[in-house]
Amino acid sequence: MAVDNTKLGTETVVWDLNDLYSSTDDELISDDIDLCEQEAALLEEGCRGRLSGLEVAVFARTIRRLERIAENLGRISTYAFLNFSTQVMDAEAGAFLQQVTETASRINRQLVFFTLEWSKMDQASAQKFLDAGETAKYRHYLEKIRRQAQHLLSECEEKLLIELEPVGKNSWTILFEKVMASQQFGESGRSEEEVLAELYSPDRNIRRQAAEDLTRGLHDQLHVLTHIFNTLAADKMIDDRLRSYPSWDQSMHLENELEDATVNTLVESVTARYDIVSKYYTLKKEILDLHTLYDYDRYAPVPGMSEAQVDWPQCREMVLAAFAGFSGEIAEIAAQFFNNNWIHAPIMEGKRGGAFAHPCVPDTHPYVMVNYTGNLHDVATVAHELGHGVHQVLAADQGMFNSDTPLVLAETASVFAELLVFHSQLDLLAKPEEKRAYICQKIESIFATVFRQIAMNRFEDAMHTGRRNQGEVSSETLSAYWLSTQKAMFGDSVILTEDYGIWWSYIPHFLSTPGYVYSYAFGELLVLGLYRLYQKEGEAFVNRYIDLLRAGGKDSPYALLEPFGLDINQPEFWQGGLGVIEDMVDMARNC
Repeated sequence: MAVDNTKLGTETVVWDLNDLYSSTDDELISDDIDLCEQEAALLEEGCRGRLSGLEVAVFARTIRRLERIAENLGRISTYAFLNFSTQVMDAEAGAFLQQVTETASRINRQLVFFTLEWSKMDQASAQKFLDAGETAKYRHYLEKIRRQAQHLLSECEEKLLIELEPVGKNSWTILFEKVMASQQFGESGRSEEEVLAELYSPDRNIRRQAAEDLTRGLHDQLHVLTHIFNTLAADKMIDDRLRSYPSWDQSMHLENELEDATVNTLVESVTARYDIVSKYYTLKKEILDLHTLYDYDRYAPVPGMSEAQVDWPQCREMVLAAFAGFSGEIAEIAAQFFNNNWIHAPIMEGKRGGAFAHPCVPDTHPYVMVNYTGNLHDVATVAHELGHGVHQVLAADQGMFNSDTPLVLAETASVFAELLVFHSQLDLLAKPEEKRAYICQKIESIFATVFRQIAMNRFEDAMHTGRRNQGEVSSETLSAYWLSTQKAMFGDSVILTEDYGIWWSYIPHFLSTPGYVYSYAFGELLVLGLYRLYQKEGEAFVNRYIDLLRAGGKDSPYALLEPFGLDINQPEFWQGGLGVIEDMVDMARNC
């Protein structure tokens, strides 16, 4: 069933990119590129090979100049990406994105000297710059670069990798987006977003047909998708080998500034409580009065929930009211996204699937993209992405180099925003069956963020390990990995059909950001812990929470969470969040 944007009120909810540039032909783009090229050449000429001997004031100015180049390139790249995202099949938009990618690569190649010289500078010389007041703002950023030292190559090698980047990983992920955006599902030619939305239908026949149509459409492209997955897994394997990373996920842990032990504790804690998933879906099977629950039944709505679509004005009201109940400041920032055309919401042919919030650059503002179909899941998605957007606005004062939050904390504001909307709406429900239905849909949202993401992390582990040990991995083997890791999560509570085996093939995170998905589980369980603190402390918590968002990435996750007294290295911390989820399952049973 096609989505009616006019009925939902999303047909005019499209972003205005003029805050970046007026068009791909905007002369300011050429001017900004020229400035970046000239400044990069001057920096390379004046500083390459001389970094350790610079005066502190000159070194600090060098960092500021690098930051300005990064910001200008970020603005151009953001514009090219956003312009492409809503017209993936447009040749001109694709060509412009590729041109910008190649230009950024060329400029960054000239600046690689800074990262290499700074990371390998002797500690005594480096300490002089780290301790200086002029560089205090950038201390964490500089320390983070130095932690990468053992994984960096020679200048010639780094430049070559940057040179090849536009025709490497980026090109393959764009191909994936083009394949998925152009693929039509079922006889009616539905988009990926439309067919996935039908998995939430109360009609089992519609859900079953949607699953069959999705599977058939993925099968049509499976040879291409399998090749893309293998190519990018091999690309990562080669990069990890060159950079001496001991495992496929080590680079992500380092990027997230997390110890291996922290991630291992998270994964082990979640997989040890897969029984919560079985417990819930056994309950859902009883509620739906089904003898067997199949994979296409997972998102079937529990009776009691209104089946009416939530139009865009209602969605806006629900989200902003929930935010305002927590913090007027956060609600005001979120309202700007609606008021100033910073959101792109309608379902459109050629638009990429999924949703995201792009931080853009600190001196502008973020943009949010969703594919809004009007169900409660989509309302939660809007809240999620606006949570990211608010976080990005608050962190912008940290500047280009410090506003970029580690991925595991980047999910904090988004998941917290979803939880605010959930509790806000739950308080308005009076009938037990309504409460149960609403709690159930939230449980399923949390499952998708915690248990499903960790199961997907286990799939990634199998895929990358298989690619490294056995060579190219067939689609059949990838499907076996997928079914095995998914069955471990569901146990006997859900029957996974053979068709479901290829559903790994439409998930973009595996390609664009390998190892990323555990960040969702980290964020969800962290938020459950933070929300419990909020319930205890009230207004005192709010200010600390906003301070956390304002901090962006100016310190490590461990340091940023210190004011909350949370120890993320302890299994008990993660078990506490998992206990909250189990309590919600019990609440649903007792409604």
